[in-house]
Amino acid sequence: MQHFSIDRRRFGVAAMTFAALAATPRRALAAGSIDTGDLKPITAGVKPIDVAERTARIARAQDLMARTGMAAIVLEPGASLDYFTGVQWWRSERLTAAVIPARGEAIIVTPFFEEPSVRQSLGIPASIRVWQEDEDPLALLAGALKDRGAGGAKVGIEETVRFFASDGLASNLPGATLVSADPVVRGCRMIKTPAEIALLQAANDVTAAALRWTGAHVRENMVPAEIAAHVNAATMALGGRPKGALVLLGEAAAYPHGSRNPQMVREGEVVLLDCGCDVGGYTSDISRTFVFGKAPDDVRRVWDVVAEGQQVARRAATIGVPAGSVDEAVRRFYESRGYGPDYRLPGLSHRTGHGIGMDGHEPVNLVRGEATLLAAGMCFSNEPGLYLPGKFGVRLEDCFHMTSAGPQWFSVPPTSLDRPFG
Repeated sequence: MQHFSIDRRRFGVAAMTFAALAATPRRALAAGSIDTGDLKPITAGVKPIDVAERTARIARAQDLMARTGMAAIVLEPGASLDYFTGVQWWRSERLTAAVIPARGEAIIVTPFFEEPSVRQSLGIPASIRVWQEDEDPLALLAGALKDRGAGGAKVGIEETVRFFASDGLASNLPGATLVSADPVVRGCRMIKTPAEIALLQAANDVTAAALRWTGAHVRENMVPAEIAAHVNAATMALGGRPKGALVLLGEAAAYPHGSRNPQMVREGEVVLLDCGCDVGGYTSDISRTFVFGKAPDDVRRVWDVVAEGQQVARRAATIGVPAGSVDEAVRRFYESRGYGPDYRLPGLSHRTGHGIGMDGHEPVNLVRGEATLLAAGMCFSNEPGLYLPGKFGVRLEDCFHMTSAGPQWFSVPPTSLDRPFG
């Protein structure tokens, strides 16, 4: 029996969807029962991450370790382990972990009976060391670090590694100094390569097409679960793996991650879709807001301001500026239009954007005070929504990647409420 848990950091908006679905009548939840017509996969030519790409990542990590004085980094299952080794596994009380040393080959530590399965997704040259049920895996992990020259040195711990693992490692490796691996892991993962950009583009292409198709199939009296099932069915038909479909209707759209109150599509009310998918291990995140039927004037005015807010953020995102300055530019613009100030409502109550890649939400964020300088290869969402409690909300979200010439969209934002899917 396998044991799974929801990692909200990894699944992002998908984790927030479950509460919304739980409060919705159980109708048409099976995406497989929905006729997607002539939708065909659009990901056939997409190239997966290969051994050469991962080998280059290891080399980059080792270079950063040398610069920061780390002798090794330690990873648990999750996006970072997949990123460096290809190993796709889950976390449980039975430890699976990896040592990426500053010099030499990586070592994977895993239970004896899991070794054949772990090996199936291993994407780099590495040795695998196994432990039996009556053995201490952290002693084995400490031994791996000692064998790679890190027994009495600085060892980087990836930011999502659980306390029992880092604490047990410290007990088994008293001569080492455990530090944050962020300078190495973030230093690699924040800057996307052309291969990663291509996969992100494919994921965004799928989600944009799925949203466009779903928008044409929204009908009066539909509930969020029905609309989400349409998004997921279209996503699968187009070649993506659904990562969550958040559907907010009417007043629920005024609350960024929804409401437990019953919702239904009604004439003249807002429909907000916030959806993503996975292609080759990389994610998309796109939001669209439209009105079923004739749009009220107040919704149209807010929609237009949000559309301009996206463009303000894009113009502010230039190479070499602090990431937080993008958020600040949007807040200045919104305040000039009577919203806010700051995080107050009605206005923008959340950050302007987040990093994106293998995880739906990654460092760093486009949020006030973030000093990290924008650089080519960084990828972000651009989602400066406006929320009017008790009434409605509007969120338009498109992701972009930084190039030497400035930001480039993965999906092109709509420019009119009359054509909300472009």
